[in-house]
Amino acid sequence: MKIAIATNNKKKLKEIRAVLGSFFDEMLSLEELGIDIEIEETGTTLTENALIKARTILRLTGLASLADDSGLMCDALDGAPGVYSARYAGDEHDDAANNALLLKNLAGKDRSAHFCSVIALCLPDGREFTAEGRVDGTILDEERGEGGFGYDPLFFSPELGKTFAEASPEEKNSVSHRGRALRAMEAVVEAEGLQNAK
Repeated sequence: MKIAIATNNKKKLKEIRAVLGSFFDEMLSLEELGIDIEIEETGTTLTENALIKARTILRLTGLASLADDSGLMCDALDGAPGVYSARYAGDEHDDAANNALLLKNLAGKDRSAHFCSVIALCLPDGREFTAEGRVDGTILDEERGEGGFGYDPLFFSPELGKTFAEASPEEKNSVSHRGRALRAMEAVVEAEGLQNAK
């Protein structure tokens, strides 16, 4: 089975392929499919947004499509940035601006937070599946580490004893929200018999 991945984020693609790559003949990014589109995320939950993206790419390609939507939820900010995590500081999807605004809004407040990710898989036969993952941590006062993307330099994982940006890709995948959601989706793929015989 060929599957379209509704992203051009190369680091996200690498995470997705690392977990699910062995199940499909090809996992193709939007760029590889020749699709240049900014999908409007109009949902009010991560699940709604993941399904919007997967359904859109399914309609455009006719291929089984996988999408994720992830967010950082801070307890002191009533769950913000949440579904607006990627565009917290504006529509430019600027990681540095998002991180700066988060630090400003958390000044003097509780730093507990969690990442959540929802993976959606939509098939040409109309079947749809979702899987969720979560990881708890705290937001540091300053960025640490050169890896990862988004809020990773600020998100300290007690399980790893370091920020996601300080962790290797393998370490991050072992505990991350997206890694956990992908492994939950892996179980769905196996249970539904969607994987290729190897």
